[in-house]
Amino acid sequence: MLDETPDSSSGPAAAESPLIGSLRAAVAAAPRDVPLRLHLAELLLGAGHGDAAVAEVAVALSQAPADAQARALMARAMGGPAPSAPVGQPHIEQPVASAGQPAAPAGQPPAEQSAAPVQPGGRFDWAAAEQEVGDVLPPRFVPKPDARKAPLALDGSGDPGDSDAYDVDAPDDAVRLADVGGMQEVKDRLEAAFLAPMRNPELRRLYGKSLRGGLLLYGPPGCGKTFIARAVAGELGANFISVSISDVLDMWVGNSERNMHEVFETARRKAPCVVFLDELDALGAKRSRTQHSGMRNTVNQLLTELDGVGDVNDGVFVLAATNAPWDVDTALRRPGRLDRTLLVLPPDGPARDTILRYHLRERPIESVDLGKLVKATDGFSGADLAHVCESAAESALLDSARTGTVRMINTKDLLGAAKTIRPSTEPWFAAARNVAMFANEGGAYDELLAYLKKARRL
Repeated sequence: MLDETPDSSSGPAAAESPLIGSLRAAVAAAPRDVPLRLHLAELLLGAGHGDAAVAEVAVALSQAPADAQARALMARAMGGPAPSAPVGQPHIEQPVASAGQPAAPAGQPPAEQSAAPVQPGGRFDWAAAEQEVGDVLPPRFVPKPDARKAPLALDGSGDPGDSDAYDVDAPDDAVRLADVGGMQEVKDRLEAAFLAPMRNPELRRLYGKSLRGGLLLYGPPGCGKTFIARAVAGELGANFISVSISDVLDMWVGNSERNMHEVFETARRKAPCVVFLDELDALGAKRSRTQHSGMRNTVNQLLTELDGVGDVNDGVFVLAATNAPWDVDTALRRPGRLDRTLLVLPPDGPARDTILRYHLRERPIESVDLGKLVKATDGFSGADLAHVCESAAESALLDSARTGTVRMINTKDLLGAAKTIRPSTEPWFAAARNVAMFANEGGAYDELLAYLKKARRL
């Protein structure tokens, strides 16, 4: 995809008017302004700078593929017939100036353009490829009768990135549960077990509901646990701190415990605040299996900080995520600490549709049947779906490089990629099945066991 401002050296610089120079500077300052870029391309084309005009319109089409004005201008710059003007917009006939050639007289057809996708030396000629594409912009997706606007992806792709132990993300930048595609059962569980008591302090006091405790999210990797944690922070209107083992662990004795304490001190100052403990099996590993005393002391410090929730930590809400809850220290999961658990499974059909749309939104695609692709990717995680889109794009790119003709990504590319990719969730379910069947003390994994039976994975 073209994503940079074209080289301003196209065409004789001496022949450019001061207006064109000023517009070039304005476009450089606002590269995403499509109407401004098209205005510059119009002036360049009228001044006989065909190559520069084509380059500017190509960038505009990469940002707004369905823009009728950009398509018509590209057709004129390439010497082809301009598409019919949309209803309500008049079509103005203008002479066409090809790259490096004078404008054709009115009433005469422009000279034919010779396409040369491959330059001498084997280099790919992107300008000639753009010329071959011309104004042909097929539909990006097969339309559905009840197509609705899709929310953001549930795989961390819209994720702003993890903070360190001292950085706090403001609630204005947070996402909401409405931005999570699909996963309605997870949303309902979050509302009942965590959000409703927080939103209704009067009812909480009436029923004696304590603010103590936290929520542990577990499930296969790449399924959006971090994204859901940020959405919970958005629902609460709270600040967000993400903590991983690299933010806490230190080589000097005592520093790891101090770092853990400073994380919670920061959350207290920024309350209301959500503290998200990522990869809890590393931060809170079972002390019985830990040989290093420094790591055991870090877990002890985490337990001490969690015991303050609802007291000195009023307004500090603790969420944690792990792929291996069976490796988490049992003391962390007792009542008053991380006493509620939520299984986050691979995305369902609506969530897969959302994720695929998100990862295809800026790629050149045509007539993609998302219904078939959603069915073919059952059991895929959000990260797997991103890999499917990446592999399909790679296949189309290599094919274009070999043939010298640009082609768009289609349903066949995506289905072929999905067929060759094995879901990364399978190894996790293989390990989780043994735990759910033979180590389900106290019914901690009843929800997982029910899913495995329903999915016939036992």
